[in-house]
Amino acid sequence: MAHALVYRFEAFELDAAKGELRREGAPQPLEPQVFALLHLLVANADRLVSRAEVLEQVWEGRAVSDSAVDSRLKALRRALGDDGQAQRLVRTVHGRGFRFAAPVLLEATEGSAPELGGRPSLAVLPFQALGDLGPYAAVADALPHDLIAELARLRWLFVTARGSAFRLRDPALDPATAGRLLGVSYLLRGAVELSGSRLAVSASLLDARDGGLVWADRFTGNLADVHGLREELRGRILVALELRIPDHEVAKARLTSPGDLDAWAAYHRGLDHMYRFNREDNAAARALFARALELEPGFARAHAGLSFLHFQTAFMRHTDDLAAEIRAARSCAERGFERDPLDPFVNFAYGRSYWLEGDLDTSLQWLERATDLSPHYAQGIYARAWTEAMAARPEAGRAHADLAMRLSPLDPLHYAMLGTRAFTHMALGEDEEAARWAARAARSPGAHVLIPLIAAAAHGLAGQGDEASGWAARVRAQRAGLTQADFFRSFPLRDPGLRGRLTEALGRLGF
Repeated sequence: MAHALVYRFEAFELDAAKGELRREGAPQPLEPQVFALLHLLVANADRLVSRAEVLEQVWEGRAVSDSAVDSRLKALRRALGDDGQAQRLVRTVHGRGFRFAAPVLLEATEGSAPELGGRPSLAVLPFQALGDLGPYAAVADALPHDLIAELARLRWLFVTARGSAFRLRDPALDPATAGRLLGVSYLLRGAVELSGSRLAVSASLLDARDGGLVWADRFTGNLADVHGLREELRGRILVALELRIPDHEVAKARLTSPGDLDAWAAYHRGLDHMYRFNREDNAAARALFARALELEPGFARAHAGLSFLHFQTAFMRHTDDLAAEIRAARSCAERGFERDPLDPFVNFAYGRSYWLEGDLDTSLQWLERATDLSPHYAQGIYARAWTEAMAARPEAGRAHADLAMRLSPLDPLHYAMLGTRAFTHMALGEDEEAARWAARAARSPGAHVLIPLIAAAAHGLAGQGDEASGWAARVRAQRAGLTQADFFRSFPLRDPGLRGRLTEALGRLGF
C-alpha cells in the first residue's frame, strides 16, 4: 500500500492523499491552486519557500502577476482564519518568499507502512546543529547523507532514502511517530556542535518501536581533520549496527570522497537546491556543483549532480537548445563514471541521459547497474520502474514503483512514482485504477504539467469524461499549446496498443 500522510496543525488536518483540508474533521473547500500552495508550505515548514519556487510548483513556472499570487495567498489565509496583518500561520518574508509558522505534526494512515517481515530497517535523520556552526553548517546534513549512501550498500539492511528521512527535522519528534511515518524499526539521530577548533558529533541508535536507546557515542576531532572524524563516525556506526543486529553478512564499499571540506560542503548545499525542480534553484545547484569541482576535480558525485541538472533542464524544456543539454547530461555522467564507476548516483545519471533520446534499453542497463550497486536506492528504483513501464514491462515497473514508494514515502519525486504506477495500470487495461493513481500524482506538490495530462488521459480511458475535461482544462491553463507530440516525446511508450489508446483519448480531449 502507498504511504498516505496527514499534516496536522492547530485545529486543521491536511490530507495529502485525498487532496482535502479539514477543520475539526469538517472538510474546508479550497481552490486547487490554494490547496497546492498550502500543501507546498506545510510540507516544507522547516524552511523558507521562495516566491520563485511557489511560481514553479503551483503555477508550473508560468508568468503570473503578483496580484494573482497575492490573491491565492489571501484566500489561503482566510480559509485558515489568518490575515496579512497577523500572519499567525502563513508569514511573508518580504523580498524572499513565504514560511509556514505553526508547528506541523505528520501522521501516517493506519497500515500505510507495512512490516518488513523481521528484516532490519533504519532511517538516518538529519543531525541537529547546536549553536552557530558558521561555514561548517553543512556538516549537520552532510554527515547523515553520507551515512545513508554507505548504509544503503549493505544488502541486509533496509535504509530509508534521504528525501524522506530529511523531512523529519524536528528534534522533539518522538521515535515512535518517526518510525511509523517512515516504516522503520530503528532510527539514527545525531547532533553537531563547534567549540573553538574542535568539532563534536554525537550519535544514537534508537528502537523506534519503544523509543529505547540501543547505542550512543560521541566523536570529537580537530576541524583540520574533519574527514578523519567523518570516517571514524561512519566506521563505528557500522560496527555498532553489526554488533546490535547480528547474524547478517555485511558487504560494504567505500564511496569516493572529496579531499576538501569546502568541496564537500558545496556539493551538499547543491543537493538542497537540486531537488526543488525550478529554474532558480537549478542555477544555484549548478554553481555549487561547479564550485565543488573547482576544489576537487575528481569528485564523481558532483559530476553526476551536474548531469542531473542538465537532464532536468532538457526534460522540463527550460531551454530551446535541447541537443546541447542532452550532450551535457551525457558528458557529465561520463566524467563521473571515469572517476568512480561503482557509485550508484553516477550510474543513475548515466542511465537517465538515455531517456532523453528514447533509448530505453540502454537506459535500463545503466539503471539496473545502479540498483545492483545500491539495492535500496529509491530514486534509482523509481527511474528503473519508469523505464520498464515505457518499455512494455508493466508488472516489473509496478513492483519497482511500489518498492520506491516504500523505500522513500516522503520523496520529493513521489508524484512521479505515483504517475509511473498509473502507467502500469493503463498498460494492463486497468483504467479505473490508472485514473485513481494519476489523480493522486497530479494533486501532489511539484507535479509538472505532464502529470495532469496523464490524469486527463487516464480518466478519459476510464470513461470519466467530466474528470478528464477538468484535468485537460488544468493542463491548458498551465501551458497553452501542449500537444500529443510533447506527451509522447517525454513518455516514449513502446507498447503500440497503449500508445494507440492514449492517442485516441488525448485526441478526444483536443490534444
